[in-house]
This record gives sequence, structure tokens and C-alpha cells, in this order.
Amino acid sequence: MQNVDLKITSQHVLNVFTRTFEPNILWINQGKIVATGEQEDFTANQTLDYSDKYLVPGFIDAHVHIESSLVRPSEFGKVLLQQGTTSIFADPHEIANVYGTRGIDFMLEDAKKTQLNTFIMLPSCVPCTSFEHNYEKLDAKKLRSYYQTPNVCGLAEIMDYPAVASKDADMLEKINDCLANHRQIDGHGAGLNRQQLDIFQQNHITTDHECSTPEQALERIKLGFYVFLREGTVERDLENIINVVNESNAQRFAFCTDDKLISSLLEEGGINYCIKLAIQHGIRPETAYTMASYNAANAHHLSNLGALSSSFNADIVVLDDYQNVSIHSVIKDGEIINSTESHASNANCPSSMNFSITPNQLELKMQSSKANIIGVIPNHIDTKHLIEDVTVENNLFVPDTSKDQLKIVVVERHHHLNTVGVGIVKGFKLQQGAIASTIAHDSHNLIAVGTNDQAILNAILHLKEIDGGITVFDDQKELASMPLSIGGLMSDKPYQEANTDLKNVQDAYRSISQEIKFDPFITLSFLALPVIPTLKITDQGLYDFDQQKFINVSNLEK
Repeated sequence: MQNVDLKITSQHVLNVFTRTFEPNILWINQGKIVATGEQEDFTANQTLDYSDKYLVPGFIDAHVHIESSLVRPSEFGKVLLQQGTTSIFADPHEIANVYGTRGIDFMLEDAKKTQLNTFIMLPSCVPCTSFEHNYEKLDAKKLRSYYQTPNVCGLAEIMDYPAVASKDADMLEKINDCLANHRQIDGHGAGLNRQQLDIFQQNHITTDHECSTPEQALERIKLGFYVFLREGTVERDLENIINVVNESNAQRFAFCTDDKLISSLLEEGGINYCIKLAIQHGIRPETAYTMASYNAANAHHLSNLGALSSSFNADIVVLDDYQNVSIHSVIKDGEIINSTESHASNANCPSSMNFSITPNQLELKMQSSKANIIGVIPNHIDTKHLIEDVTVENNLFVPDTSKDQLKIVVVERHHHLNTVGVGIVKGFKLQQGAIASTIAHDSHNLIAVGTNDQAILNAILHLKEIDGGITVFDDQKELASMPLSIGGLMSDKPYQEANTDLKNVQDAYRSISQEIKFDPFITLSFLALPVIPTLKITDQGLYDFDQQKFINVSNLEK
């Protein structure tokens, strides 16, 4: 007779292999499912009868940046576990861009304080392109030893397509190191055509989370990629794509959040929200829950996650209502989750605020009244390339709130390089003042947008005083700030307090802006990312993704 820790019975246990609910018994010992069904030779120390509940595998976020939540890994884990997510595949390239390998070390250590499985994908592109100014370049040599670290599962999203296509030596070394250690490689296929995707495939890059249209999703699964349907705070792609998923191709789809603020996680959820949206759009619940678990594990080549079957981890979500993803309880490694204890940060990841700035550096000289303008697309991280007439006085651009033409500035903050990029943005609808943040993907220099130079300067200098974060100023004074003491990216506070800080800056923004239907801060952060179409701004100026080069703000074309 074999004695085990736990026996769970239910009339509704999801079989991910057939995508059906069926009666079953789960026998669990030392965190693993060791047998299923009737077992005459087994006894259990504890029995849980969930006959009227629905049991599904723990949810898996197939691609996420913890830093984008604005809380550290241990706090992030507490939030996700309550929502049924028991495993994540995290790319720490945000903290790596501002603190190098010490940032990765911090994420690995702090993640140990939570029961959430935090699988680290090593940042492949730090910086994201060769011309970016970040804290430290992470080459293959600096990453290689991490493959011997538990919970390191592969190479994170490769964003630098030109490096892959040109067979850049360091990029190929990173890919080969990953393959030599039998790990998996994630892709970032934003804006790539079929021929370029073929080059990704030839280099064993097998996933993409950047699909924003049905056509892109279908093209990628036809080529053999796994597609991660993304629903973040601004990257709202799931509803655009979900209708292409059917019972014949569902095995190639999983869910991810990529970048989601703590406020969004608490208000609507993470992967549980993805499942809910999928079901609302006609996906069978059995299929949606399989996408949220088994498919994500398969995409990352992990054979012990994502199913309620023998030899799999005992990560289980117990549902009162499977149609509405109503969670009764969460079981992680065979134990019911009930801990809400906070841990001290011990971050040792100070923000780099190594810059100085003068008012004249905020000036934007114009050779024409016609300008290339970054056009914000609500709830998306790509942008429009707008060409509009703007107000020019004494050969300088003047923001115009009536046209929603505001000044946007990026200041290099890591190495006193004294580089400042200045451009024009449309979509934020500020009526006065300015906002600034040390979150500016992926190099995380300081980014600001405002209606006048003095407010912009005040906001920038205030962030230097508080060692990084998010701030909102009206034309005279600070309205609210959220300090982010961990690299200028994450709060060292418990998630509830961090959420309050975030709510305060969001409320302050609304007080100086017309109504917008997107989060202004995470949207602002992505306007500095040059590997996403179309116009972006870095500390070196206005960048045109389509032309793959920097361009003048003044549009001089006849």
C-alpha cells in the first residue's frame, strides 16, 4: 500500500489531451501527480472532494516582463497566484538594460520568495539594437553561465532581426549556446514578412507574440511558429486575432500578457482574463484552458507542466464557474495557496540617473512648419507616421494643445552621454504641464512629454531627485509621483501600496488632460522602442522603423 500526501476527486477534470472534462481522481505526492483514477493500492493523508467544481491545470503566461507591472518578482507572484497563474516565462531584459547581469541576478533571487514558477528566458538583445544607449551590453559570454542556473529555460525574444539576418557573430553565438544547452528560443516578429520569418525559422526561433492581425497569426502558425495571443495593458491584440483559432489549429496558440501594469492586473487579471476573453469570443472553454496551460508548456519544451496527468506538477486551478473563470482556489505543488506575506526587497539595483540637462537642450529647431509626428495608436505599441503643419516661432517648434501636438523628449540617463532626442507626438491630449518616466523601452532612458519646456524640465529634474519613477507636473508644481527605486523600473513596496502610487499618478494625469482611452504611462514608455513600427524617439532623435534610420522632425519633402 502506497501512502501519498493528497487525493483530489472531481466530476470535472480537464483532460488537455482530448480537450474534455471528465470524472477523475488525482493522487498527489511531494508536489507531483503520481497517479490518476481509482487506485486500490493508494491511501492519502488528506482528501479534497471537489465533485461540483471544475479542475484545470495552473495557468501559464508564455511571455512576460515582470518589470512592466512596476512591482518586484516576489510581489508579482502573489498577485498572479491568486488569479490561477502558477508559471510564467519571464524575460528580464528591462532590468538587464539598466543594471546588466546584476539585474538578472536580482530577478532570479527575488523570484525565489514566491511559489510562482518563474522561468527566466535570458535577454537576447541588450540593447535591443546596436545603436541604442543603455547601461551595459550583454554579449554571449556574459549570458553563457546562466544556462547552468535552475529555472533558466532559454533565450528570450530576439528583437534584432538584422543581427540574425546578417549572421552577426555574437547573435549566432547566443543562439548556438542556447541550442547546445537544449533550450528554446523566443522570437519577436513585429513587422517581419514571410521571407524574414523564414530566416527566424532557420535559426530555430519558434515563437512570436507580436501578431496584431489575423493574417499575421495565420501566416506564423502555417510556418510552424507558436503564436502567443497577447493581452497587456496597451498591447490589446487578443480580440483582433482570436477568431482565427479553431479546433484544428488551437494547439499552436497560447496566451501571454507581455507588459501589464499592476493596476491592470488587479482590475481585470492576467491569463485568467485572456481565457475569459477567448471564451466570450466563442472558443470552447476546454480549448481555452488548454491554450492557457498545456500549449504554453509545449511551446517552451517543458514536459512536466500544463496537464492533470501522471508525472506532471500538481499545479491546479479549482473553478466554481468554468465559463466565467471564477476561481475557488489555487493549488501549487500540491498545496493550497493562501500566503499573502510580503518580503523585504534587498534590491541593490539602484537607478542610474547619470545625466544633466539645460533648457536649451529641450529646444526643437525646425526648418519647415511641416513635421514628422509620432501618432499614438490607442492600446497598441506601434505608432502612425503623421505629417502635419505645426506652430513654429523663431525657428523653434511650439506645442499646440488645440491640435494635440506636444513635445516629446528622451534623455540618456546611464553614462552622462549628454544626448537628448526631441520630437513631436500626437495623442496624449495634455492641456497643461508634463509627465516624465524612467521607463522607456528597452534602454530605459528618461522619457517625457509636455505642453511647455519649463514643465518638461521640472518633471525631468524631479525624477533625478527621487532616483527614478513616474511623475506628473502641471505648469507650476508636482501633482503626483511614483518612486521606482529598483532600477527606475520597479517599486520596492508591497503590491497594494505600489498600486496606490500608480493610481495617484493616473488620477493626476486625468486632471491635466482631456479623456483618453489608454494608459498614458505605459504607452509613453513604448514610444522609445525602435524595433516596433513606425516612428519612435530615442535619445538620438526620431527613428523611422520602416526606413531603419533616424530622420529629421522637419519634413522637407515637396
